[in-house]
Amino acid sequence: MTNTEPILVIGGTGTTGRRVAHLLREAGHTVRAASRTAPHRFDWTDPATWNAALDGVRTAYVVPNDADPRTPDLVAAARDRGLERLVLLSARGADVPDYYSDRPNTDNGHLRGEKALADSDLEWTVVRPTWFTQNFTEGFFAPLVAAGDLRLPVHDAACPYVDTDDIAEVAVAALTRDGHQGRTYELSGPRPLTLDEVAAAFTAAGTPLTRTPVTVEEFVAERVADGIPEEVALIWADVLGPLAHGRESHLSTGVEEVLGRPPRTLTETLTRRG
Repeated sequence: MTNTEPILVIGGTGTTGRRVAHLLREAGHTVRAASRTAPHRFDWTDPATWNAALDGVRTAYVVPNDADPRTPDLVAAARDRGLERLVLLSARGADVPDYYSDRPNTDNGHLRGEKALADSDLEWTVVRPTWFTQNFTEGFFAPLVAAGDLRLPVHDAACPYVDTDDIAEVAVAALTRDGHQGRTYELSGPRPLTLDEVAAAFTAAGTPLTRTPVTVEEFVAERVADGIPEEVALIWADVLGPLAHGRESHLSTGVEEVLGRPPRTLTETLTRRG
């Protein structure tokens, strides 16, 4: 692969995708950032948009559509269009049948996507991060941070939240260097943090924040009061299950393995943001 060959970033305007695209461009690579809103349009629900994004590339970073996973179909399309290397964003727990507390996790989209890659003849790498640190600054939890109170049904469970810049650096290494093919990397931050510790870090960085434990029912009712459809609020509560039950508390070593340095701390993330 040369720097003039475009590297496709599916989900190139999203949380990890835009960071991957930025790092690739900084390194001198040509990037084709594709999404529903990018100039290179890619819509997971419209396979007619896929071939134009895939044509003329040999390497791609793929952020799946969690709502309607079609990664196996994309893997087949990528193979047919001549792609050679694919790096897939997955998630910790994808291979754990009882990862969610209230339902079996036997047919999740992440695992089907991983299996499709492993069964293909593509060079592949799977990246499984824990919860993003940036969920607090630009994602899932950001409205709660803006309101000054982390009202979540998580209680005292801890998680080693991972900086999405670390995820992007790992993905870029797998996209552009040899030695990462056929590997699955689980990524986390350097230590588990409770929500009280997260709130304290934000407060110390100049954003006053508290943490109030709530029940699942209270969480759903508050999201509905915010204008979120109840079915979406219930999905959010379900996604929080592994976090609430401590299944995300363990450390993973993928950042060190790939980058040769410790993962960024929450304080470092907030310092860079400021």
